[in-house]
Amino acid sequence: MAFRTLFFDQQDHELLLMVNKVLEKARAPSPFVRKLFDASLHPHGIKELSVSRELRVAYAVINLLDSLEAGLAEDRLLALQTLRDEVLYSAQTGLRRNTARVLIQIMKDLVRAHGDTCRQLKLAHDFRRAASGKPRIVRALLAQYHLLEMPEEWNQLAFDNHVHDANTKGRKNPTHLIMDAWIKGIRHLTVIYYNFVESSAARELMQAADIMGVSVRIGVEFRVPARNKYAELIWVPRGFSDSQGFLSFLEETPTQHLMQEGRKASQYLAEYVLQVLRRYNERHRRTINEEFGLTLEPLHRDEFLSFVGTGQPSLLHLAEFIHKRLVPALQGRVEELRDEWAIATQPEREAIEALVQRLDGLDAETVHDLWLAPARNPDIPSAFVPHEGSDVPDILRTPPRALLDWLTSLHSGYRITLNLSELTVADVLELVWDCEGLITHLELFNLKDWAEGDEAHVANIRAINELQLAINSGSAPRLKRLIRALIRDHAESGAQDAPERCEKFRRILRSIPRLQAFYKSVQLKSRIGSDSTSRSHRVHGMGLVFRETLPPRAQKQIDDPRDTMRQIIPVHTEVYLRESMLERRTPVLPSPALVNLVRRLPGCSRFGFRRVREWVVRTDTSRVTPRGNIATLGGFARSGGNGLSLHARCGAACERWMGMRYLNTGVSNALKVLAGFIPAMLAFQHTQHWWVLAWFGAVIWFLITGVRNVIQAVTGGGGVSRSPLLRWNDYVSWSRLSDSLMFTGISVLLLELVMRKLVLEQTLGFTVANHQLLVYSLIAAANGAYIASHNIYRGLPKEAVLGNIFRSVLAIPVAMFYNFVLDDLLIFAGVDNPLDLLQQGAAVISKTASDTVAALIEGYADRNNNMRIRRWDYESKLYQLFDAFSRLELLFPEEDVLELLSQPKQFIRAVEAEAEDLERTIIINALDLMYFWMYQPRARSVLSLLVREMSPEERAILARSQMVLTREREVSQLFVDGIVGKNFSKPLAFYLDRNVEYLTAMSQLTGVDTVGNRVASPV
Repeated sequence: MAFRTLFFDQQDHELLLMVNKVLEKARAPSPFVRKLFDASLHPHGIKELSVSRELRVAYAVINLLDSLEAGLAEDRLLALQTLRDEVLYSAQTGLRRNTARVLIQIMKDLVRAHGDTCRQLKLAHDFRRAASGKPRIVRALLAQYHLLEMPEEWNQLAFDNHVHDANTKGRKNPTHLIMDAWIKGIRHLTVIYYNFVESSAARELMQAADIMGVSVRIGVEFRVPARNKYAELIWVPRGFSDSQGFLSFLEETPTQHLMQEGRKASQYLAEYVLQVLRRYNERHRRTINEEFGLTLEPLHRDEFLSFVGTGQPSLLHLAEFIHKRLVPALQGRVEELRDEWAIATQPEREAIEALVQRLDGLDAETVHDLWLAPARNPDIPSAFVPHEGSDVPDILRTPPRALLDWLTSLHSGYRITLNLSELTVADVLELVWDCEGLITHLELFNLKDWAEGDEAHVANIRAINELQLAINSGSAPRLKRLIRALIRDHAESGAQDAPERCEKFRRILRSIPRLQAFYKSVQLKSRIGSDSTSRSHRVHGMGLVFRETLPPRAQKQIDDPRDTMRQIIPVHTEVYLRESMLERRTPVLPSPALVNLVRRLPGCSRFGFRRVREWVVRTDTSRVTPRGNIATLGGFARSGGNGLSLHARCGAACERWMGMRYLNTGVSNALKVLAGFIPAMLAFQHTQHWWVLAWFGAVIWFLITGVRNVIQAVTGGGGVSRSPLLRWNDYVSWSRLSDSLMFTGISVLLLELVMRKLVLEQTLGFTVANHQLLVYSLIAAANGAYIASHNIYRGLPKEAVLGNIFRSVLAIPVAMFYNFVLDDLLIFAGVDNPLDLLQQGAAVISKTASDTVAALIEGYADRNNNMRIRRWDYESKLYQLFDAFSRLELLFPEEDVLELLSQPKQFIRAVEAEAEDLERTIIINALDLMYFWMYQPRARSVLSLLVREMSPEERAILARSQMVLTREREVSQLFVDGIVGKNFSKPLAFYLDRNVEYLTAMSQLTGVDTVGNRVASPV
């Protein structure tokens, strides 16, 4: 038991306990928890006193992973907003977005690992490690989860032009889909719906995309008859100013008529799927029972439709439904076979092993291929092949050109993509000719088709690409050669429709200028998608990315032949980088007049601007080549089967030794300190003759580093002007201090033994007595280089790393000053030969000087990091505050809202009658701003800078909006009602104890007193 205490922290166990409590309550957060999803609550605000960040992230993930049910979309969107804010504001280093991606992925796994305590503890520990944002840890976890590192500029060209959500045949609801796309780093997404799209699904998808900053398009796929098969055309309406414009378009009468016709087509396919279900019950189920010795019961129609949920029934749904019912029967059968195998002869054992292998391979895809595919049910009229019949909807009989005329009449902006699945180059030429330029894109590459296809499929895609390039090039000889080859191939094929098609191709051959004119102004472009449904475990995942747009580390990972999780697809498309300069809009810039003055100075013309880099893709240059420049993000994970084996598998259990990664933080910190102290102690014992340094040199060395780390942490957090509610040790990261002590202990070997003793004294003969400046210079240079290198390894702020490069130069005069002072003190104390003692303590003096400079440099870096985080906090919160004020102005057009805010009692009474949500938002904003001021490092400094840049009216809005805090009864009631959850005692006590102090500070800061009169302002 004592051994177990070496691993994991108390916080890991507490997080696990809280997460599992929520999961055991049917994954349904209480009303108190849902209030934590209020978009007005800031991640670094008042709710920090009620619920830990880890649990807030867990609540949001649990809500997002719920099944798609009516009435839950709003909750999912609120949870997504909360989740995004929590993880983005968690990162303390430069890898902000990559850290956020890792945090969400870990929490997803932690929620799904319910029941496996050891794995959950590991994930909880990983979550807390990742939250530090240390680049080394974040990059290791990215690799562990097969996620590519994305640029923090978030300008990568990562996309997927063909995915599905749960409203068609996908597994994920729209919010979950967008969240997973963001985790993978996808910035552009096209979600495909079959025949129609529900307004509710489109609304959730677009709102989720707005929250996560993902550019999303909605496409509707229609099937049109083409040569005894269906071709698939994807219609993507374009040209809307915002998502509301698209939603309004869906509600228009002509669009609703189209959607109604599309529903008939989907119902027609659903009826076919239900016929296949009946055939499975009548025939295939019996075959499976006889072949594998099972006793499967018939499947019921209503249960299957309930399993499908809001999606459109498909053979993929049916295969997964059958597989879900099949797995328990397979497990029971393997248990029987395990007993038979134990007493069987060798030939019988081999037969049993072969049977178990077949049972293990019965995944959903195999079920579809063996029993559900149209070829396996030839006696059922296939819904995937055009045929005459009164039950076939009119929209499935509409010719391609007529359907496109219908679609393009609904909206002027559009894209029409031809899905190339099961089409030949001859089919594509006919469709392009018949549609007369209305087809704008070809789905040149579909990951699902590619994974399931063969060399013939790839050759066919290459031939279609040749046709596309010939059309775009405007080369008549090239087109003529391709069309003549098609005529020759069809004439020799002997197919029934060969004469008709050859005649049509001859007409096209005689009208090549007309064919070229279709795409003279706008070329025929390409689309690439995964066709991902998040259901298949056999082939692929969602997302693709242009290799050039990734950081060098990620490019190297893609090129690594050992990485089998992702591949470069054989398509090359040109991309180029476009740079522009945008003026910074930040409160820390000086006044506009001063900025313009600085820009007139030589070399300062770009002062106040920031460089924006954007990648641009030319989709008309896509070509199929052996080596492309587009990599998959989701990988090609092969199926692991059903997990069946003749050999019983032990349940999950923690190993006795789990490695250093999961050690208890206290134990880990202690080991780090020892790892530094022991070599430091041995080095001083070996090099020093003076007993003070021999026995206490390591202690002095560690004391210097420890004090320096504490001083810089407190200085970075605010110094003497820090919040009175925070003690000095609240600013100190003990893990960071332990790291620093470990590395400083190792530095003793470098500075004391190697540099001072071996190199300078014994090899070069340099001592403090004969070369004082040179000795301190070389020791300081070695120390600075060593510190800068381990700062990079530890992921400290860039300011600290760059500062340590010049640290050695700055430490030299400080070391000489210390040497001068100590020399005088030793002489004053009556020491006979002070230079001998100073020579022995040269490394210690140099270390003290170096750490003196480091305290300033790293303290300044910590200050800047805290200032940057507080600036993010205040910018988002002040935006909400001024937005709420604008809504108040609209709510009370005839009132002086500033005057109303200065009278909290009348204000609350007036707002309660008009908009309760607005009242709650204003109070939340005030509470969050109060919490920032009282608790967050450097909040006071940042707000002072922001107030200096505000207009007098903005200062008045800021100050008077805080006056709602004087209404203690109303604010206290909101706490009791669960505004920050059910653990409201601590935040309520904080509010009641500190609101008067805070309001007084706001009056002094803004120059506006509690009744709205002007007072002297310190800013």
